[in-house]
Amino acid sequence: MIVFVGSVFSPYYAWAGRRDPLDHCAFNVALYGPRGAIWTMTERRRRAVRPGRDTLEIGRSRAEWTGAGLALVIDERAAPFPRRVRGRIEVRAAALNANAFTLDAEGGHWWRPIMPTADVEVAMDAPALRWRGTGYFDQNAGAEPLERGFSRWTWSRAATASGASVLYDAAPRRGPPLSLALRFDARGGCETLAAPPPVPLPRTKWRLERATRSDDGRAEAVRSFEDSPFYARSLVAHRLHGETVESVHESLSLDRFASPAVRLMLPFRMPRW
Repeated sequence: MIVFVGSVFSPYYAWAGRRDPLDHCAFNVALYGPRGAIWTMTERRRRAVRPGRDTLEIGRSRAEWTGAGLALVIDERAAPFPRRVRGRIEVRAAALNANAFTLDAEGGHWWRPIMPTADVEVAMDAPALRWRGTGYFDQNAGAEPLERGFSRWTWSRAATASGASVLYDAAPRRGPPLSLALRFDARGGCETLAAPPPVPLPRTKWRLERATRSDDGRAEAVRSFEDSPFYARSLVAHRLHGETVESVHESLSLDRFASPAVRLMLPFRMPRW
């Protein structure tokens, strides 16, 4: 799940010159199951956005910082096949990470893994789903469009025996490449490690290049969650810092995203109201 204020992947925001982020907000919810996936990313105009000190309401959905963690109340409609998506998600961490990382030499883009590891409770009414497990919560922000700052990037996060591991590789358009290999413990402590060797992954159905890192130079793309012309989300098995893990993995091509043809495809899954 991603909450967007100034939706970075919105064609409407790009066509409007990215002048008013509060006029382009969205709750992006993705549910994956054995019989398929459900996706919501309806963009809301400024009149449907109500920001507060500890809350953010976008349409009928709301994010609230409770002190114990993050509560997400979801009331959305799926696309491209309309159906109601409604429920509540609680994200609670034993400790918070205070470190933020700049992703480019000029400091125009930054990332903070606020909860590298967290307890998550999901209670959906539509579809009817209940589960508890572990999760992750982070935040990205930038002073310019992503495609102006980067040509591509890759990110992954894995739960480990002691906390979580995160890999971040990016190709800025200005300055040297970025490579982060981070290990977090359950108390929020962060350790920067040497990045393992890069490993190519098979291209997606859209022929999007993917890569990760692994101690032994081997990795497997176990499952594809999202496959689009410019973005892929996958489950990847590899060996990381001495431990065999499964990572949620993202690949993003900003060169492809900047293509006018690709942007014309996006309203199919990203309606605006």
